[in-house]
Amino acid sequence: METTTNPDPVTFARTPDTYQHWKLAIDGEIARLTMAVQEDKPLRPGYRLKLNSYDLGVDIELYDAVQRLRFEHPGVRCVVIGGANDRVFCAGANINMLATSSHAFKVNFCKFTNETRLAIEDASAHSGQKYLAALNGICAGGGYELALACDEIILVDDGNSAVSLPEVPLLGVLPGTGGLTRLVDKRKVRRDLADVFCTIAEGVKGKRAISWGLVDEIATRSRFADAVSRRAAALAAASPARSKRGIALTPLASSRDGDTIRWEHVALAIERDKRVATLTVAGPASGVPLDAAAARAAGASWWPLQAFREIDEALLHLRHNEDEIGLVLLRTQGDLVTCLAVDRALAEGAGDWFVDEVRFFVARVLRRLDLTARSFFALVEPGSCFAGTLFELALAADRSYMLADNDRPVAIAVTPMNGGAYPMSHGLSRLAVRFQGKPGAAEDLLAAPRAYDPTDAEEAGLVTVVADEIDYDDEVRVAIEERVSLSPDALTGLEASLRFPGAENADSKIFARLSAWQNWVFQRPNAVGERGALTLYGKPERPAFDFRRT
Repeated sequence: METTTNPDPVTFARTPDTYQHWKLAIDGEIARLTMAVQEDKPLRPGYRLKLNSYDLGVDIELYDAVQRLRFEHPGVRCVVIGGANDRVFCAGANINMLATSSHAFKVNFCKFTNETRLAIEDASAHSGQKYLAALNGICAGGGYELALACDEIILVDDGNSAVSLPEVPLLGVLPGTGGLTRLVDKRKVRRDLADVFCTIAEGVKGKRAISWGLVDEIATRSRFADAVSRRAAALAAASPARSKRGIALTPLASSRDGDTIRWEHVALAIERDKRVATLTVAGPASGVPLDAAAARAAGASWWPLQAFREIDEALLHLRHNEDEIGLVLLRTQGDLVTCLAVDRALAEGAGDWFVDEVRFFVARVLRRLDLTARSFFALVEPGSCFAGTLFELALAADRSYMLADNDRPVAIAVTPMNGGAYPMSHGLSRLAVRFQGKPGAAEDLLAAPRAYDPTDAEEAGLVTVVADEIDYDDEVRVAIEERVSLSPDALTGLEASLRFPGAENADSKIFARLSAWQNWVFQRPNAVGERGALTLYGKPERPAFDFRRT
């Protein structure tokens, strides 16, 4: 029954009792997340995770821990990220893993680690869980980028420990997890000092690290533990209190039938010969809890949380295990009225810690969709329920097609949840992005939220194409065939450029600029050629660069 073209697919389900590389301990309002990477347990064979270096498997556990802290331990107000290795906090992303991975794997690895660090900052901004990086030793590359995602950084001052971003001088690539952007945008490090810092492999330590703004405090090794505890207590005290009782993020159940994966509310059907996947989301059933107390009682099974956890898992599966699938068709099935009732619960429950966490999680999943290098078409057909929160899927799609058939009526619906509850990476709602050229249009729609039939939806500009029952199937078929015939590289650049109109912020810069440049650098011979710096790292040969600037 279970078949897949990938004999060793990447999976993302983890629980703390299965962590191999992290230790999570809760002590009242303070959690300690300790990086204790097991060298001999990489995600894939062929390299060892020396010096607390990390690969995708290490980061999947970190991602799981960040989610669990928000849902299962809402009473935590400060998270201390420390290292278990003596003298070394983290050596960054494992170089041998990078050097031996495919281009697609490297790019998706960087994208996932970026999203995890943004999730840390999201927890700080919205859940009052402040993060403190306790650097007990050398902190290089991706290790320092992890620290940069935290609210504060404290470095042991032992004459040896330093922070560094050695990717350019040592590897011929860029720091891949937002380090460059966070240096100058978040920590406001002077750009000339940042330039020096990013081009010296040995890094910066002690008082100079404080002077340049690279860390917030240093402490001798004998005072380090006390200094960390003091700063953690101060961060916790400054953060608002929330519920001390969380909900359990129970495992998602899924099954496979050929090339179709089914969860309770989501199905992902792969048509490998057509390079097309269909992601179908079932809307809430009648009887779904509609007030905050009942939602908390339902916990992880509350429809919006479970459905979007399943969507998240489907997106990650597509990214890491199905790289030849170019187009994803988004479908929904269910009752529009029930969807609208759940949307009212999500809107009216704002302020309740659990409802808020669900909203924040839905927003993160939708941002992952925005940042996925696949084409997305939404199909609004009989039985669909693109309303409010689920309508965000259609708004996130590159195009949407709606059937106009009097015998099989369909509708979409705009609700207040489309007005900014699920902001994109650059801070705008998808509705606002859609109407960048029509000031006031999004506000007008939100002022009178309602359902739209095909004629109204087309007139309001809420769908791309409306076709009647005679033309619809051919219209969609031709669009699919045309899309999958185009260059996937060009489409990745096209979609990334078109999806984010408007001003940038630090989050969007990390993906828009870094991802594009790193994607290019990762293919250049100066990095990955036979004499490239990444290829020769650790070998007794010097890289040979093509010194022409482009």
